[in-house]
Amino acid sequence: MARWKNAVAPRRIQKISLLRRVRILASACSQEDDAAAIRKLVQKGAALAEAHDISGLMELTTEDIVGQPGGYDRLAIKRIVWLALKHYGQIKILYPKPSVTRLAEDNRASCGIYLLIVKKERVIPELKDLYDDPRGWIETVGDNADLYQLNLETIKTDGRWRVRKARLETFKGTGFSK
Repeated sequence: MARWKNAVAPRRIQKISLLRRVRILASACSQEDDAAAIRKLVQKGAALAEAHDISGLMELTTEDIVGQPGGYDRLAIKRIVWLALKHYGQIKILYPKPSVTRLAEDNRASCGIYLLIVKKERVIPELKDLYDDPRGWIETVGDNADLYQLNLETIKTDGRWRVRKARLETFKGTGFSK
């Protein structure tokens, strides 16, 4: 009898260990999928802003979105975006790969984006090659343009990521050069 128990215990431990590995792998895949979905949300938001589609842009947010600095509500954010787009006219939004970090709660994540807003006809071809290198991207444009830093707090509701908080500030980085 003791021999049978000793034979079963290692198999049970192996099964438990295998289940843990599968959970960890599934969690890692889920986090990668969520990061890709949030980056897609940023891409869609940039395209909607370039098209001056404020209603479409607001569909990517929660009803209780807060804009910072200033604590602006949804209606105030719509007005600010409308005024900015009216002032600047046709624009292009350029940015390197956004950083995405899952927060402690399963349905929340933060996203950091460095961005440059330029006239639609302006071309900066070397930025396309630096999408996966935010540091190189910032170094390339930093001395020649006004950069902004957009920090988003996102929440996943009904299987869809939406922006709950947005903080847009002038980028105050001191550069990466030694």
